[in-house]
Amino acid sequence: MAINEAKLNEFVGKAMGDLGGALTAALVVIGDKLGLYRAMAEAGPLAPAELAKRTGTTERYVREWLSGQAASGYICYDAASGKFHLDDEQAEALANDESPACVVGGFIGMTAAMRAEPKVAAAFRSGGGVGWHEHDPALFCGTERFFRPGYNANLVSSWIPALDGVKEKLAAGAQVADVGCGHGASTILMAQSFPRSRFTGFDYHPASIDIARERAAAAGVGDRATFEVAAAKEFPGKGYDLVACFDCLHDMGDPVGAAAHVRQSLKPDGTWLLVEPFAHDELAQNLNPLGKIFYSVSTLVCTPASLSQEVGLGLGAQAGEARLRDVATRAGFTRFRRATETPFNLVLEVRP
Repeated sequence: MAINEAKLNEFVGKAMGDLGGALTAALVVIGDKLGLYRAMAEAGPLAPAELAKRTGTTERYVREWLSGQAASGYICYDAASGKFHLDDEQAEALANDESPACVVGGFIGMTAAMRAEPKVAAAFRSGGGVGWHEHDPALFCGTERFFRPGYNANLVSSWIPALDGVKEKLAAGAQVADVGCGHGASTILMAQSFPRSRFTGFDYHPASIDIARERAAAAGVGDRATFEVAAAKEFPGKGYDLVACFDCLHDMGDPVGAAAHVRQSLKPDGTWLLVEPFAHDELAQNLNPLGKIFYSVSTLVCTPASLSQEVGLGLGAQAGEARLRDVATRAGFTRFRRATETPFNLVLEVRP
């Protein structure tokens, strides 16, 4: 076997970069948990001892963490002063939870997902699944923090206005179901923006519903954003003006059954807002950095979640518009269009 040394070295270099990235993910989680990024964003350049004092941590650990983060390009180091700082862009992505560029939630969620590797490996052999509820709870928090900035930036300003007549209905007063709501970030955001409408978030995971209720009360919208434990094929209520599913349909074992239930719950002129991870229909078009993330998390979380349920269709996080259209059509919907998109999401308008 003839080895191309240049190609081999290139591949090993790529693998070393990924290995460093995996380790960096753990350091990002530590930096967020201990408030290291926030302290740096507030104070400017700091020596390791100064950062340790501000955060109640130990200088020796902080010094090693800072060095690793600087080597990864996540913070800046000035050799003359021996101090470290976040530039404006790093601070925006690592210390501002409300920024659309915030990446911390992704690191929290993905390091949590990696802890399920033994369960997922066993499922490879058995053909079974790993339910969402079987993961480390940090996955639930990380997922919300990963998606929430995108919802804050897009849901009210562009996604809802892209739907035919929906913004006007919500402004006047509508009934809305948010299916697969998790910790309720999308539900609460809509309730804050449309005070005349009433929103009910549904999720099969009781612990997430408990958190959603607490968040709604803290946000002052508990009177118009309520939450119930219910599966996507069983959530109660009829005559909804809008049913929304944010980044969750592909996790369901029976997305066709869930879609059929959505259709039955809508008013004749109602709308299903379906938001899914951005993907092209052909695998070759998804072999890029975004596909790398979504196929990987789909292997660890999304596909095992679907295979743990009845039917187990296993759409995966890179289902693409054509497969999603097929799900909607099989469920009895007759109108389906891409209302808008972002680099990370397909935003689909589906009607009876």
